[in-house]
Amino acid sequence: MKVKVGVVGSAGGDLSDHAIEVCRELGREIARRGCVIVTGACPGLPHAAVEGSKEQGCLAIGISPALCLQEHRKRYHSPYVEYDALIFTGRGLMGREVEVVRTSDIIITVGGRSGTLGEFAIAFDDGNVIGALLGTGGITDHLEHIVGLIAKDTGTEMFYSDDPAELMDLTLASHRRRVMEGRAYLINEASIPWR
Repeated sequence: MKVKVGVVGSAGGDLSDHAIEVCRELGREIARRGCVIVTGACPGLPHAAVEGSKEQGCLAIGISPALCLQEHRKRYHSPYVEYDALIFTGRGLMGREVEVVRTSDIIITVGGRSGTLGEFAIAFDDGNVIGALLGTGGITDHLEHIVGLIAKDTGTEMFYSDDPAELMDLTLASHRRRVMEGRAYLINEASIPWR
């Protein structure tokens, strides 16, 4: 099964040319490793990663907040052409976060504001492998500090780098080790309320 890499981050706001280009390179690195890219089917930095990934022939899946393609385009003003599949959740911008995170084997944060922080929190509590692409701005550049404030062991493995290739190598190695240990697809049991 192909590894699914979720890219979550800034859909809007002040996006630097550097952040856009490094996200395109992240997409290329995801594709070069034979992975699938998953995003919230939004514009901005995650879309730059999708564009880079498609240059290398990557499969792209978008988890849309909309009920249908028309709503995706008209209400959310979101891209669709580059995706191989869009999953329509009908749950709105914040409601699709769980689906994005749980569809992905690895989460990579790029830039980001409150929505990205929500996706990060879900991934962290689920004990995922998470990479922070430093130098892209937003909350991503502060995640190491945030993780220190959380002070909670969920089994999450965090990786930080400003180099997309290095970040992909680190997160993929962690994911593969988890697969070998038989724990790659288990969420943190502490996050399940009835356990």
